[in-house]
Amino acid sequence: MTCTDEAGTSPVEPPANPDRGGAPGRVRSGEKVRPEQVRVHNRELLLRTLYREGPHSRADLARRTGLTRVSVSDVVGELLADDLVVEVGTRTGTRPGKPAIMLEFNERARQTIAVDLSHSTLYRGAVLDLAGTVVARQDVEIDGSTGTEALTKVVGLVAALRDKVTAPLLGIGIGTPGIVDVTGVVLSAPNLGWQDLGLQSTLVQRFSCPVVVSNDANATVLAERSYGRSAADTLLIRVGVGVGAGLLLDGTPVLGSRFAAGEIGHVVVDVASDRKCVCGKLGCLETWLSTRRIQDDLSYAHTDAERSRVLAVAGEALGAVLAPIVAALNVSEIVLSGPHRVLEGPLAAAVMETIRQRALTEVHGDIVLRLSELGDDIVLRGAAAMVTSRQLGLT
Repeated sequence: MTCTDEAGTSPVEPPANPDRGGAPGRVRSGEKVRPEQVRVHNRELLLRTLYREGPHSRADLARRTGLTRVSVSDVVGELLADDLVVEVGTRTGTRPGKPAIMLEFNERARQTIAVDLSHSTLYRGAVLDLAGTVVARQDVEIDGSTGTEALTKVVGLVAALRDKVTAPLLGIGIGTPGIVDVTGVVLSAPNLGWQDLGLQSTLVQRFSCPVVVSNDANATVLAERSYGRSAADTLLIRVGVGVGAGLLLDGTPVLGSRFAAGEIGHVVVDVASDRKCVCGKLGCLETWLSTRRIQDDLSYAHTDAERSRVLAVAGEALGAVLAPIVAALNVSEIVLSGPHRVLEGPLAAAVMETIRQRALTEVHGDIVLRLSELGDDIVLRGAAAMVTSRQLGLT
């Protein structure tokens, strides 16, 4: 199954734009506004309103968005034709006059393919609807694959998921460890053996469909913002095959000038350590905190006390890395995403205690640390949210 760009272009890769994905027709600051841009803006505005707030009549939408009734009627006609909006009967109540026809965002109108490459043993994939609900799944064993072999497995996984799609395909979202630029090039992913890999362009060429590729932690923090309960200023730590951070400031993702914001996994925690990291250095945070390393360390723990100490040491390492970030940015919330059996308890407690010891308690003492409630599908839902954001303007 192929798919077409929702702004009306042919099924090719949308141009990159760090703001919100750069789908065609979006208005940029200082740019002369064209009729096509106005149309796209109005479509997205109405879709977002229905997506976030539930059913509205045409008159409600005009009042809520500030658009004219004529503009609302024209755009709603397009959205009904595209099946992105459906009529769901008339408003109940005692208002005089003809009852208003209510409009609702159609969560089943499109599907996305999402892939999560952050786990240590599986590449996980799913087909999701526009509400972020999983409608089909497919996994593939990693079996130590890296480099070209890993890429081949990812392409095969997407192909298998494409056969499970039962509605028009909106696009493909990939959450991967490593540094990823806005064009979907994986600049560096040591755990996958990828360097300067054009993953997005490879998948676009193979599947003739819009593709969004992002760091898994950035996808995770978008999922927390879209489907969870994250604050506007949030630091999310993703623990999987690697360790990364996604950062929101005032609700806006921070990527960094070279797209490496949040690459905390390869910060050296102990210069005297003999723990070798996949990046080639010794003593990186990942050598204590990645799921593989924690599992290895726990295998040598024979009592509950020894197990708690292993987890506390990993938490201390993470807290040591996070303390200067908390001090510099004054974030209000830290969210941990990964296996709860590892992160909760001694590890989370050690993170907070270390931050309190190393940062100014009077200023940062009210910071909240919690575990994500979105479960194992958080990267998948974040990858799907990246697609709906780029293609439909939904955030």
